[in-house]
Amino acid sequence: MLTVLPLTGIPELAQGDDLVGILLAAAETAGGIRAGDVLVVSSKALSKVAGLRAPAASRESVVAAATVRVVAERVTGSGHVTRIVESAAGPVMAAAGVDASNVGPADDVLALPLDADADAAALREELTARAGLSDGDLAVVVTDTAGRPWRVGQTDFALGASGLRVLEDHRGGQDADGRGLAVTARAIADELAAAADLVKGKVDRIPAALVRGADRWVVPAGQEAGCHDDGAGARSLVRGRGHDWFSHGTHEAVWAALGLPPGSAAATEVGLVPLGPDPLLPRTIRAVRAAMHGLEEDAADGVGLDLGDGTIEISGPDPFVLGRLVARLEVALWAEGLAAESQTVGATIALTLTDLRP
Repeated sequence: MLTVLPLTGIPELAQGDDLVGILLAAAETAGGIRAGDVLVVSSKALSKVAGLRAPAASRESVVAAATVRVVAERVTGSGHVTRIVESAAGPVMAAAGVDASNVGPADDVLALPLDADADAAALREELTARAGLSDGDLAVVVTDTAGRPWRVGQTDFALGASGLRVLEDHRGGQDADGRGLAVTARAIADELAAAADLVKGKVDRIPAALVRGADRWVVPAGQEAGCHDDGAGARSLVRGRGHDWFSHGTHEAVWAALGLPPGSAAATEVGLVPLGPDPLLPRTIRAVRAAMHGLEEDAADGVGLDLGDGTIEISGPDPFVLGRLVARLEVALWAEGLAAESQTVGATIALTLTDLRP
């Protein structure tokens, strides 16, 4: 049976605080930390103690510094830009995990620890020593919160882990009916993170919890990789790009296919911006720029473009170049939510645009 116990009474944390001592004191209300326990602690607790703060006014630069690549970006109705990125901390998440909630009284944002697995290992080692436990008695999971593809709402997941078999791999085994299992691998670290969040909560200022009854997955340091081949720690749960079927958003995948990955210098040069409630003309202009970007300079020299209200006329002496341009343009227009119907009149190709957005 699993028991999840909130660690209450933890004060607002500040840089340099003795987090281990604070957690041990809070755990006394649960009878102290015991052999087989999994301590689940919010990444914000580690970020506060490590001083990973910045003024809220510099949030965009903090997000940029913590971004490895842009996956998708959208403009909301209020004009705010939301970016889903591959973070330097590992996971793909909104704003690289940079957050302004539950950061304390200062008008700051907190960045994620860059190596939460190492932080979890250091925390586990010191907690084990100061609690008088042996190696293999305690696991530590560092959590953060994120949304999920295809699902509404957010849940906690394991950003870092130590002393825990983060994945229980059933591939090659059998189910209860004797059928072979080919893909089933339980993300134990994520499941424990989500379970602990049910008692930690986002509005109760409870940044840590103890999970009891999960000792079957608690292992000595260095044995965490016993169930899979991708190494130890929660970072091994991040799906690598070679196995990621959804490495870009729908809109951004089209730009990337045209040689303009989101956030790249080429995309900036063309003037691509996050998908948002723009009028038709700016979207048309961006699509034209993106389509022209793929043409060699000498091929584009003889091309004439005339943009009207929902129309584009393209002319030029070389029908092959025009064909290439129209094909690229139709793709770029689709990325901007525009469909194009073409008609050839002499040496001119006329496109009539239809707005696909609601």
